[in-house]
This record gives sequence, structure tokens and C-alpha cells, in this order.
Amino acid sequence: MIGCFYIGFSTKIEGVGNITKRGVPMNIETFLSLDATEMATLIRKKEVSAKELMEIAFKRLEEVQPALNIVTHTRKEQALKEAENLSIENAPFNGVPILMKNISQSIEGEPLTAGSKLLQGNMSKVDSYFVKRFRDAGFHFMGHTNTPEFALKNITEPKLYGPTRNPWNKEFSPGGSSGGASAAIASGVVPLAGASDGGGSIRIPASFTSLFGLKPTRGRTPVGPGVGRQWQGASIDFVLSKSVRDSAAMLDVLQVVQPEAAYQTPLFTENYKETMVKPFKKPLRIAFSTKSPVGTPVSKDARIAVENLVKVLESEGHYVEEVDGPVDGVQLMKDYYLMNSGEMNATIIGMEHALGRELTAEDMEMESWVLNQAGKSVSAAMYSESLASWDKAAEQMVNFHRMYDLYITPTTASTAPSIGELTPNKEKHKRYVEEISKVRNVEEQQQIVYDMFLPSLTYTPFTQLANLTGQPAMSVPVYLSENGLPLGVQVMAQKGEEHCLLQLAYQLEQSDLWVGMKGNPYFQ
Repeated sequence: MIGCFYIGFSTKIEGVGNITKRGVPMNIETFLSLDATEMATLIRKKEVSAKELMEIAFKRLEEVQPALNIVTHTRKEQALKEAENLSIENAPFNGVPILMKNISQSIEGEPLTAGSKLLQGNMSKVDSYFVKRFRDAGFHFMGHTNTPEFALKNITEPKLYGPTRNPWNKEFSPGGSSGGASAAIASGVVPLAGASDGGGSIRIPASFTSLFGLKPTRGRTPVGPGVGRQWQGASIDFVLSKSVRDSAAMLDVLQVVQPEAAYQTPLFTENYKETMVKPFKKPLRIAFSTKSPVGTPVSKDARIAVENLVKVLESEGHYVEEVDGPVDGVQLMKDYYLMNSGEMNATIIGMEHALGRELTAEDMEMESWVLNQAGKSVSAAMYSESLASWDKAAEQMVNFHRMYDLYITPTTASTAPSIGELTPNKEKHKRYVEEISKVRNVEEQQQIVYDMFLPSLTYTPFTQLANLTGQPAMSVPVYLSENGLPLGVQVMAQKGEEHCLLQLAYQLEQSDLWVGMKGNPYFQ
């Protein structure tokens, strides 16, 4: 592995922070210019109060919620009380408002439904471990963001709450499953939000809404004790952010070696936020590809986005080579969907025990039911063989990264799908429910699952690899298409090399290539 520490970009501009006018009362224009790090700094210097920030955040939410449908639940009264009484001294984000994701990120006394009508009455008795870490860091919770049912899709259109819309253009999706989180940031409600990524659910919405989206190494941000084997390690919890330094700072806050955790990775012994500003000490070897790993089309925009980044990297002295990835993408997706099938069946069995009745197709959305039915036919041996293929893919990528520091692809194969485009109509729903019930052969059932998800996979074929291998990967907002919609570029690194990704992201953030919120109508 070629070291990523300490050739930086020659073009430097001011970042998100340090742009407030000292002594000027807080208003929406100033609020929109801040990232979470700067908000915390202003609170600490007593140049703004936490309550003032919270009031502006809720005012902004109330303005944008009717058009965008960002949140599923808010806790305004409690949040304002908490903001008025700061209780955690020296916390890095003391008083900063935040929204969490409506699945697994439970807030004590608040509903958590995972976008499912089966869980409409579910109330959280305690903060989840992950949420507690945010509370200890000083964040104040506004509520929960919208997510697809059980976080199974790359769009956010649950029947229970309706679709979340993209702030760049309300006719399009912000992606999923962290679509509510991305829309909250891209509409200026909060600068940072809780998110999770089981197949691209941080990076996909980051691509579609021009945010920075980092998926850490498996085991870097555990959510236990007692839980944490989400989707057998494919799924992690982290954040979406407007600035690179916010994600770096959150990695400093959340990284931990937890003895009880199923997956662990050694601590990064330096400070991510300090390391990200350091230039690389030697040129990097970088591989890139614009080919879909599953043979689906890739748009001209996605190819240009990668090529633009490649040109910049070459101009800065890095060695960049076009190389196909070493992993069989189609087989990897088949193994991914087999895992999804088994996990969804286990989820439904648990819910049936809790509810005391057998669940039917009418209790859930099409994708949940089809996966559940397919999961009934998955044997323990098949499930084990599927997971073993993940380990083989991880080995292949480790060897690949012995030659290349970074691997660049499009984050998504095109800009965002339109609202409703990937949500099944009644005819499609009926057809897949009937087909999965008629077929008993497990191979045929898994083919039905693959075909069901293929329209969605066509938009997002690049992100799942890092989930199954456990590598860190990020989406950087470096392209704006002619239709006015953003599109991200994905960069993957060796396990444990988040610092290398953050260094590159920070350099890009200082360059003219970085789009961020430039052109976003909610930030004009």
C-alpha cells in the first residue's frame, strides 16, 4: 500500500466555515452559510445561542417541509428546551441542531417506524447507542428524517409517509435510503444529519443532492453493544454532511474499538480533522472505471464526471490508470440479494412473534414481501456460501489496493430518477407478489428478486461493492449536469484508509471542481 500521508492541489479557496460576519444577528442567509463545525464555534464563543440556531432550523423546516416532505416526526418543544439549557460542557458540537434517520437511530420517547405501517405505534424507550454518542457530542435532536420501508431502496418513497423530494428539483428523488437526511441538508434545515449505508444509502443521496457522503470502514462506527451485525456487516451508521471537515470531525467523535462489537477495526491514532488538511507526501496510484459492474448503461454525465476528476488528479502529478475492478459484479449482487432475502425473512418472523399474528403481502410494500418470501427458501448452507463470497471479494480488493491507493467510479450511473419512476404500480406489485408465491425453486426466486431490483440497480450499480468488502468509500460533489441536477463521483480506499479519502476530499473542496450547494435553488 502506497502511503496517503502528507502534492496537494494548487487552487485554494475558502471553505464552508469562517464566513460569518461577527456581530451581525443570525439570519437565514448566515445560517445557510454555516457547517456544523462553525455553528459549534459560534455557540462556544457566545456569538449565537443554541436556541437561536434551533429556532431558525425549525423555521426553515416549516418552510420547506410541505414541498419536500423531509421529516416523519419532530420534537420542537423538547428540542427548544434542550437548546435553552446547554448541559454538556466542552462537547465538540454542543448546541448544534441535527436530524436522525427513521430506522435504528432511536431517540428516547420518540416514534421510530422504519417507514413501515407495521411499526406505526412503535415508541423508543431509550436512545440507541449511536444516538447516545451524538447526544454526548452535544447535538440537539429535531426529529427523524424520511426513509423507505426497512431502508430497502435507493429512493425514499414509503407508502406510509409519501415521497421525499429533491431540493435541486422537486420532480426528482433525493435518493435513498437516507433520502430524508440528504434533502434536509440540501434544503438548508441542518448542515449534517444522521444516515446509514447498507448498499450505498449515504453515497447515493449524496450523489443526487451534491453532498459529501462517506461510508467508513466496517467496524469503525459500531452501534452496539448487543447489536451491530446489520445485514451481516454490509450496513453501517454514519452521517451525511455539507462540508468535509464535519464528516472528518464526526469520524473523530464516533470511531471506537468496542469489545462487544461483531466487527472491529483498529483506531486511527491521529486526528481525522487535522489529518485531512495535510497534503499527500507522494503521488498516488489511482485506478478508475466508468463501466457498470453489472453490465447496465452508464450515462454520458457520469462518464464525464469521472473523466473531469481524473484530469485534475493527473494535472496534480498523480498516476491514474483506467482499470476494470477485479470482482464479478453480477455474482456479488446475487449474493447481496440472497443476504437481503434471508435478513428480511428474519425481520418478518420477529415481527410476527411480536404482533402475535401471521403477516401478509398487504402488511408491507412489494419489495419487503418478495424478499421475505424468497428468504423462506434460503438454506443455512446457501446463506453461508453467499457470505463466503463477500470474503473472496474483500481479498480481491485488498490485493487490488496493493497496486492502487484509490479506486474511482461514478457514484451513480446517472442523475436522480423522477418521483414515482422506481415505485411499483399496482400491476407490477400484483405480478411480483404472485410470481414469488408460485415459484418454489430458490434459484428462480432469487432471479425474481434480481429482476425486481434491476431498474433501481441500473441507477446505482457502483456502491454495493464497498459494503460487502467492508472498505471505506465516499461520494464527492464534483459535477452538475445540463439538466441542473448534480452527480457525484465515488472514491474507494483500502480498509482503514478513511484519512486518505478525507485528504483528497478536502483538496477537492478547495478547488473549482467542487459543486456543493452552488446552483441549488434553496441556497440562492
